[in-house]
Amino acid sequence: MENIFDINTEQDFLSASLKAFRYQYENVEVYRKFVDYLKVNPNEVDSLIKIPFLPIEMFKNHQVLDKKVSADLYFQSSGTTQMNLSKHFIADENIYQESIYKSFEQFIGKPEDFIFLGLLPSYLERQNSSLIYMVDYLMKKSAKSENGYFLYNHSDLFGLLNQLKDKKVILFGVSFALLDFLDSIENQKITKSENLIIIETGGMKGRKEEMTKDELLKILQNGFKTEKIYSEYSMTELLSQAYSLGNNEYECPSWMRVLVRNTEDPFSYEKEGRTGAINIIDLANIHSCSFIATQDLGKIQGKKFQVLGRIDHSDIRGCSLLVS
Repeated sequence: MENIFDINTEQDFLSASLKAFRYQYENVEVYRKFVDYLKVNPNEVDSLIKIPFLPIEMFKNHQVLDKKVSADLYFQSSGTTQMNLSKHFIADENIYQESIYKSFEQFIGKPEDFIFLGLLPSYLERQNSSLIYMVDYLMKKSAKSENGYFLYNHSDLFGLLNQLKDKKVILFGVSFALLDFLDSIENQKITKSENLIIIETGGMKGRKEEMTKDELLKILQNGFKTEKIYSEYSMTELLSQAYSLGNNEYECPSWMRVLVRNTEDPFSYEKEGRTGAINIIDLANIHSCSFIATQDLGKIQGKKFQVLGRIDHSDIRGCSLLVS
């Protein structure tokens, strides 16, 4: 397979996607069985919309892995102890690391230029989190002495944010934890800084009263005294990240795409601007499955997409259901 990170054109992406489809049909048993079950002839697949997308739930009950490789590392989805958790086996860490670096560099800047702070309590309290791996990697590339994680020591984080107001700081935070932090310092004020970027990573269900993304972003802007409230969209079953630099509008790196399928007919696709379920092509997933049918709702606007919630009948993704 050619280097997916060199993709420049739509034709390049189509070509790489079709190669990935054929490779995974031959080498990922679960995916092959799924394609055969649908009675899809792989030789007739010549466009993105003809590629079958594997339901994300398959990662809960099957090992989705290339038969030519082995994998000791795996990422596991969050959830309650009663839930059957997804596992994504990682055969090549270097692919994930390059995806992290190049996506971040494209949308935000070089990791080496930033101090990274993490307010990710639920993720820190369990093992095999792809999000913690990602932030750890960015911290390693940054190599700043101030880098660090915070659990519930909100006063320490408050002090550090004010202390670092003249430096370029990125705070990664799960949504409910960012709101908890602002609640805890409601009688104090963060010093306004042009250098502070907040990257919220989702995660509200079951932990905070539901609110729209726009409402969340406004609260975070007011509380952290910065317009730079960004969002990151990924999941355990992916190795790539989309970023939003505002307005709940996400952009994909060149090796990742979002398609929006009809919620009633998974083999038909919605036109631009219409809401449906999100399908993701992630070519970094070469050793598992690059074609994932998620249970997220969204719509495409030009080269960007919005995430609008979850399909009602789907399992709640457990990213914010962890017991503190």
